[in-house]
Amino acid sequence: MSLDEDTRWLEWVTRQFETIAGEDKEIDLEEFKTALKVKESFFAERFFALFDSDGSSSISLDELLKALDLLIHGSETDKLRFLFQVYDVDGSGSIDPDELRTVLKSCLRESAISLPEEKLDDLTLALFESADKDHSGSITFEELKAELESFPEVMENLTISAANWLKPPDLEEKKRHPPRYLTPAYWHNNSRKLLFLCGYACLNVLLFAVAAWRHASGGPWFMLAKGCGQCLNFNCTFVVVLMLRRCLTWLRATWVVRVLPLDQNILLHQIVGYAILVFTVVHTFAHVMNFARMSHSHNTYRLWEYLLTTRPGIGWVAGLASISGVILQLLVCLMVLCSCTFVRRSGHFEIFYWSHLSYIWVWVLLVLHCANFWKWFVVPGFAFLLEKVVGSAISHMNGLYIVEVNLLPSKVTHLVIKRPQFFHFKPGDYVYINIPAIAKYEWHPFTISSAPEQQDTLWLHIRSMGQWTNRLYEYFRQADTPAASTKRLTMNMTNGQHRRKVQELFHSMACSDTVASNRDDAIELTSYRPSVVPQAPHSSAVECMGHAELGESPHLREVSAKLGDSHKFCNIKCYVDGPYGTPTRQIFTSEHAVLIGAGIGITPFASILQSIMYRYRMRKQNCPNYSYSWCENIKDNEMKLRKVDFIWINRDQKSFEWFVSLLTKLEMDQADKEPEGRFLEMHMYMTSALSKNDMKAIGLQMALDLLAKKEKKDSITGLRTRTQPGRPDWGKVFQKVAEEKKGKVHVFFCGSPALGKLIKAHCERFGFSFCKENF
Repeated sequence: MSLDEDTRWLEWVTRQFETIAGEDKEIDLEEFKTALKVKESFFAERFFALFDSDGSSSISLDELLKALDLLIHGSETDKLRFLFQVYDVDGSGSIDPDELRTVLKSCLRESAISLPEEKLDDLTLALFESADKDHSGSITFEELKAELESFPEVMENLTISAANWLKPPDLEEKKRHPPRYLTPAYWHNNSRKLLFLCGYACLNVLLFAVAAWRHASGGPWFMLAKGCGQCLNFNCTFVVVLMLRRCLTWLRATWVVRVLPLDQNILLHQIVGYAILVFTVVHTFAHVMNFARMSHSHNTYRLWEYLLTTRPGIGWVAGLASISGVILQLLVCLMVLCSCTFVRRSGHFEIFYWSHLSYIWVWVLLVLHCANFWKWFVVPGFAFLLEKVVGSAISHMNGLYIVEVNLLPSKVTHLVIKRPQFFHFKPGDYVYINIPAIAKYEWHPFTISSAPEQQDTLWLHIRSMGQWTNRLYEYFRQADTPAASTKRLTMNMTNGQHRRKVQELFHSMACSDTVASNRDDAIELTSYRPSVVPQAPHSSAVECMGHAELGESPHLREVSAKLGDSHKFCNIKCYVDGPYGTPTRQIFTSEHAVLIGAGIGITPFASILQSIMYRYRMRKQNCPNYSYSWCENIKDNEMKLRKVDFIWINRDQKSFEWFVSLLTKLEMDQADKEPEGRFLEMHMYMTSALSKNDMKAIGLQMALDLLAKKEKKDSITGLRTRTQPGRPDWGKVFQKVAEEKKGKVHVFFCGSPALGKLIKAHCERFGFSFCKENF
């Protein structure tokens, strides 16, 4: 911090202290904890003890400012000594293993990381062995200083971490930047969308002007009403065109995708929807004003008769123009209101779903309301009807069956569906699914998380965020009880088949060295998704087990028990409509793809990563004389990728369990070193964990780094890729991507809209193409 910032910061601290301290001008431990806002009281107590220089069990303003002045203006040695004193709980002048274990345990709680006691012991031992240079059984200040100096990023941020916990969030003045919509990068990256919107706006202006000019004799209000009415004729049909999913999926495979913004059809659909609302309101208001003028000048009918009766005979079908117009206005307002984000993303998707189905009544009323609307609607309406009929026929031609269900952490339901023989899709595509046992008439869209190369089954990962998804999860969770299981779940295997299936899962996990190094690790993986675990050949499995009788194996009984808890075999009828294409189809035509998934936003990338690595393996060459392999740098029609960076951001530790076994398999596919570096790089972030520049996490992050190097796997996820604490620094992330120079960079994102806007702004800064998957 600069001198001026230090001064303002200390002024802010003084004001905060006076507010908390009250009349006695001192704060006790509880008040200090409230001010510090820490989850674990250990650090609050240690900071309080060090700030309380006179040992009075309270801190005065002078004591606080003196301590903070040391942390800000003190030398590097002073700041390191403060950290040492935090760790030296008993004040003996050295840190013993028990003290270090206590500190690391508190760090884990602060970062919301849950690890078994054995792992905590491993972390303590790793850090202690590394820091205790003279093997004396304790860590001195000089040894801790030497250990910290081997972590440059810790030393660089120590000053910030020591004082930042009391820093006001808006201390630094925000720099004024021009709106990103006015930057050249934004216009370059969004040229197709902007040109399309310009053309759309010009067409509406032209339609309005022509209609208003033709009805100039009716007066200004009548001209306004007719101009908006003509625009409504166009928009109420164009909004249908933007949702012809099968046609758009087909067009994405043609040259049209390079001219029109097909990948942003949902955004354009929303824009047209808002345009319809505006035109409808103005159209209705103009007609009301015109009717008011007519009721005063002609005295034939009153205003309410013009609006709510058929007596004036306005309209080409039994004078229904006014009544149908009022109903249309209400329906349009209802549809737009129920389409808002606060409705769709607040667990009430069904409200959006059912209200949107009123488009059928809107079209019927529009035909009755306007004499010319059917001429605009006949072609798009026929195409829409044809899509619906074809989709319904295909989805109901032969019903599919959910054959396996996995209940994953954070209420995620993993469905394994028997794949139809002629069901072809691309990575990242989505389907609409209907499960009559959950809701007979509801269809909901979800991304396919399995790869097209997986011939037998389809995977869907569905997070419980609304009424239907919660009912789905509860349906299978309650099936654990014997009564519910008999009533709701029909096992599609005999006991012998089920036993053989469990044996195969056990064989593959216990014998495949690409997943686990021993049986215990293999059995532990069954708590994730057995379907993801690569299957070892049955013959090698039997050889590995020495042809032992597995029926008496306690390991097998454990696997079977775990399968019963979260993994079920079933035979539930369902219907699938699709597949439909998404913007992520562009990935295979990219040179350097950056895939960013937030939370369950990894779902489309699960399919894509599997497909990418399948094609990668097909290109991989092995040297017959040496244990060496490499991947040919081939640019073919199937895949032009030279590099893939996959970034997954999760809030908590359990969310990583959704796809950990899949990511383990992808890591093992790249076990061989290659001249040009890794083709696929993974980056994991856990936002609830405190970052390395926080004093309350320095020791933990050092220990995690040391243990990861020692065991060659991350303690949080079990992957080789080290899980990074906190949120990504997107500036540094994209700077590193740009420096690799692997070709034109395309960033694909699936997650929350707020994070999408932030990433898009950074993409525009670096000149990267940005594509957001619908979420």
